[in-house]
Amino acid sequence: MAPAVDIDIDPDSSTAPFDQLRLQIIEQVRSGQLIAGTKIPTVRALAVEVGLAPNTVAKAYRELGEQGVIETRGKQGTFIASGGDPIRARAEKAATGYVQELRKLGVSDEEILGFVQSALRGAE
Repeated sequence: MAPAVDIDIDPDSSTAPFDQLRLQIIEQVRSGQLIAGTKIPTVRALAVEVGLAPNTVAKAYRELGEQGVIETRGKQGTFIASGGDPIRARAEKAATGYVQELRKLGVSDEEILGFVQSALRGAE
């Protein structure tokens, strides 16, 4: 049986339950609580454990799979993916692509930094 994933869903949160689940699994991977190769519960088992609909857990698992956080190995089950922090790797790739695209447009590094700082202020 897969080890329990420590998830606490807050029904009063403004964050959707599937996002709460997804973000908590990501945090447990980053903190080392869930390490590469760890088998995690099936969709149905986790749904029962945390009190969510199976479709909600399936949606979170799909997104985690797309982000490279988990991988499904057919009938063997679902596991924490190997290879460092996939979220950081994806973020670094996105940042690199952003800078390359703006440089192609002739935007200076100082202007690029200004755009990022403005975007960060606007996201607060």
